[in-house]
Formats: sequence, C-alpha cells, structure tokens
Amino acid sequence: MTTTDLPASLISTLSGHYYTDPAVFALEQSRIFENMWFCAVRSADLPTPGTFRKVQVGRESVLVVRGRDGQLRAFLNICRHRGAQICTEDAGEVKRAFQCPYHAWTYDLSGKLIAAPNLTKMPDIDRVEYGLVPVHLREWLGYAWVSLAEEPPSFEHDVMGGITERLGDLESIDRYELDSLTVGRRITYDVKANWKLIVENFMECYHCATIHPELTEVLPEFADGYAAQFFVGHGAEFGEDVEGFTVDGSEGFGKLPGVAEDQDRRYYAITVRPTVFVNLVPDHVIFHRMFPVSVDRTIVECDWLYTREVVESGKDVSRSVELFHRVNEQDFEACERTQPAMSSRAYVNGGVLVPSEHHIGEFHDWLTQRLSD
Repeated sequence: MTTTDLPASLISTLSGHYYTDPAVFALEQSRIFENMWFCAVRSADLPTPGTFRKVQVGRESVLVVRGRDGQLRAFLNICRHRGAQICTEDAGEVKRAFQCPYHAWTYDLSGKLIAAPNLTKMPDIDRVEYGLVPVHLREWLGYAWVSLAEEPPSFEHDVMGGITERLGDLESIDRYELDSLTVGRRITYDVKANWKLIVENFMECYHCATIHPELTEVLPEFADGYAAQFFVGHGAEFGEDVEGFTVDGSEGFGKLPGVAEDQDRRYYAITVRPTVFVNLVPDHVIFHRMFPVSVDRTIVECDWLYTREVVESGKDVSRSVELFHRVNEQDFEACERTQPAMSSRAYVNGGVLVPSEHHIGEFHDWLTQRLSD
C-alpha cells in the first residue's frame, strides 16, 4: 500500500529498516547523537573535585569530571599517545589526575598533560595541545549536557526551545527548580528496542487505555487516547478522587515551593530531542535519559527528583516511584514486543498513524531531514 492509497485519517510511519539497519543507526550516531546536545549526567552525581562519570555519546566515550575549581568539564576518554581509553569504569574518583594505564601519560582535571615517561626529554611537546580533547558542556535543569560537534548547535534553540515548544515558556519549568531537587530513586532499564520506538511510544497515548491501567486511573483523560503533550501549555488533570501522583492515587508530598496554582494537580510530559523525557507533577519530577547502544538496544536511566527535605528525611517515596516505574515497564515491554516485527516483510513499507498519533509524523520528518543533511 502506498501513501496515496491511505484513507485521509491515516499517515505512514517510517519503514521497518529505520529500526533494524545498522547503517541507519550509524548515521544517527554521527548526525544526531554526536552533533546535538546530549544529556549526559546529573550534576550532583559529581559532587567533589576528581569525581567522574564515563558516558557513551554516539560512537564516542566521554568523561565528565568535576575540576579542582568546582566546574564540570567533559573530554573524550582517549589518551593522546596511543589511543587507549583512560577510564574503563563507569564512574569513580581520582585524587588529582587521570593516568592512562598503558603508558602512564597523565592528565590533570582540566585535561592538560602533566606527566609521562621521559616527558622532560621532549621539551617541544605542548602540554595543552597534547592534553585530553575537550567536549562542549552546558549545565541546565541540574544536568550536564554535552555536544561533540566542533561548533555545537544553539542550546537555546535545541534544548530550551524543546521545553518552550511544549510549555509555552521557560518560566513554567523554572518553577519546578529542577537544579535544587535531589535524586530520590534512580532505575536503569536495559530495553531491547530501537531508541525511536521508545520516543514514539512516549509521544502518544493511543496505547494508554490498553497497557497503563494505573496511569489512566490517576489521569482519566489519558484513557481517551489523546496525550497531554499534544497541546502547548496543557497539563493532564488528576482524577477527581486522586490525591497524588502515586500508584494508588493516595497522597504524595507537599507541592514543590515554586509550582503555580494552575500547575497543581496536573501532569506535563515533555520530549527534548533526541533522548530526553521530562515529566512534571506537583511534588516531584521524573527525568528520563536514553543512551542508544545499538540498533536494537537502548539503556534508559530514569531519575525521580524530590526536594532535599523529602529525601534527607527518609520519607517513603515508593508509591510515587512505583507509578511511573510500572508505566516504564509497560512501555518498554511494548517496545520490545514491536522491535522484532520491524524486520518482518509485513513492515517493509512501515505501518500507519491514526489521527491522535499524527504528530509522530513530524518527528519522522525531523529524523529523516537530520539523516539526509
């Protein structure tokens, strides 16, 4: 069936090979993940000088480290001598410097080459020039975002613009004060599905009544199949008898201090391309970061963020965590169920989108444009 054969209420999806072809995934790595702003790490995860985290961004291994001056910096995790990886651990702490385990080239926390065997006999080596290769880094919403592009795109347009497009302004998210919140729970999911299937799933609620019974109890309008992220500034309202964004609708915690009255008892879902989902509710924030590993595997790291008082007091956050943890498991199971069918001959020309999913077509247009540029 061709596009012209479709009834007016349906539009075509991407064809199956976009989710299974390693060549497509390689293009996505070079033209999307390595060129856009990529949300790498929660800034508070690196509290003191020398703490670091290794992050995979496209085909590159990136080190994000807290410097002695308190600033976060990012570098390619590659020794300038013979190309060995400096760090193989996912996270850790060094006292003053990184040392390559191969030939002991040593770099300080600003990336400068400070020592190597026989280095004094090579006075012509510029220790900055032969330091670690820096990566652009911006901090916002309490997270460090990196860009591997030589000239990174506008952060204001690509990242902040994604928030504005959904909420109508930046002030609306500023009221949640994400940078002052604390991680109350973090769950990492290993999803056997292409990253785009996860994005598409998050963008629509046509499936909500089928697979999200707990969520639709809390947010009844989701049962109609029209997700709140369709409409600028709209937040899905809690059900009349619902007290909080919890697995059983019971009371949560006090409203975050800056949240406005018209944001109370509402849920806002935001997609920031390429790999971030932000979920805002009155008493906490749920922040997803995706790390595409291969054409059919994606690591998703999900943070539940609360006020410092809630976390440090030891209050039980399990009921609010459980609600979206179930949503995640239900969504990811659906994506894993879909992934094998992407290579079926029945999906050679793709599938279709119903009217409540038509906005996913704009995501497909964006993707194909990025790959063809």
